Amino acid sequence: MNEPENKTIDEIFAEGTLIDRALKRAVQEALLRHKQAGNPVVAWRAGKAVWIPPEEIPVPENETK
Repeated sequence: MNEPENKTIDEIFAEGTLIDRALKRAVQEALLRHKQAGNPVVAWRAGKAVWIPPEEIPVPENETK
């Protein structure tokens, strides 16, 4: 049986992979919630902050259900 590897917080920060995965998932969930609620989001594009309307928020197809 595979048991989860217990890492110290220092090891987690040094490696960065778990943090990157958690941040990516959090952003995907936030984008999906904004899209479902009909709320725009702000993104940095070409050196400026721009509003992205909910119908243009990119989320994976399997996440929209």
